[in-house]
Amino acid sequence: MQRAIQLAKRGRYTTSPNPVVGCVLVSKDKIVGEGWHIRAGEGHAEVNALSMAGSLAKGCTAYVTLEPCSHYGRTPPCAKALIEAGVSQVVVAMQDPNPQVSGRGIQLLEDAGIATRVGLLEQSAQQINIGFVKRMRTGFPRVICKLASSLDGKIAMHSGESKWITSPESRQDVQRLRALSCAIISGADTVLVDDARLTVRYEQLGFAMQDIEPEKLRQPTRIVIDSQYRLHPQLALFKEISNIIVVRNLQMLQREPNWPDHVQVINIAGSSQHPGKVDLNSLLSELAKSGVNNLLVEAGGNLTSAFIQAQRVDELWLYQAPKLMGAQALSLLALPGVETLAQAPQLSIIDIRKIGPDIRIRANFN
Repeated sequence: MQRAIQLAKRGRYTTSPNPVVGCVLVSKDKIVGEGWHIRAGEGHAEVNALSMAGSLAKGCTAYVTLEPCSHYGRTPPCAKALIEAGVSQVVVAMQDPNPQVSGRGIQLLEDAGIATRVGLLEQSAQQINIGFVKRMRTGFPRVICKLASSLDGKIAMHSGESKWITSPESRQDVQRLRALSCAIISGADTVLVDDARLTVRYEQLGFAMQDIEPEKLRQPTRIVIDSQYRLHPQLALFKEISNIIVVRNLQMLQREPNWPDHVQVINIAGSSQHPGKVDLNSLLSELAKSGVNNLLVEAGGNLTSAFIQAQRVDELWLYQAPKLMGAQALSLLALPGVETLAQAPQLSIIDIRKIGPDIRIRANFN
């Protein structure tokens, strides 16, 4: 099963919105087939492993990181493929977290007389699909906020100068984080000030790409909240031909510009607590329905603070450079209403790591 989990991870940059899945087929203590899910709409891990094994699959034991699917979607059900191949036993790390289908694949196998076992390395299997699991169970994507600052918590000089505070090594690490995300969200202010593209520069990822065919790579969906209609098609953001979502406030609709075909506009209800802002819960629910498992927030202090104060952030990644920028520089977060220590959001540090000359702190919210 550990090998199956390793195989599943090979799909982490390509399978979105599908979960990553790995499968290993064992006969007489030897691996006769293995596979992983590479991209949505293409062969699932079990089918790829069966293709490798051929006739050797008959009578073997299949180790699968996620319950084999039991329904017809863009591909036929994997449980049926395992049955037709004649496997004798299926070991599943975790059941499908989708409550509408959970257990059905296992039941299909058992009804066909195939022995099943569930729960081997379950925690590891859940971890590699943490965003998918959250979306299936809660109806919201997993949200990571990425921040970068000086040691004294500043993100730009008083003049607005901000390139670059962190090192090339940190920025390369951010490219990996982007590549792992289904979507990246920002605000109109950040896009306009930086003329940001919000794309993954895969050429910076080096060894992480060694198992990936270039034609399988994808760009995360880029999402920009723009209630004030400040964005325009001439920005660098729109010149990259990959999916973009422009988010509007339903209470503040105006005439739309002539967007290119790869741009979708969605209208989200306004916040009852923050006039002029979109309701983040409604937005996150809509994104989850569209298949976003992992959402990366790369925004300014106001929008990032709004996600934090809405209690929708699962994990925070803070890159800190060994610089001191002083009291006149712009601060990392706004967090309006936080006036006492009792009101300050509390976090637990998961990991601290040196990235080039910088440090990267990962923390989740208590």
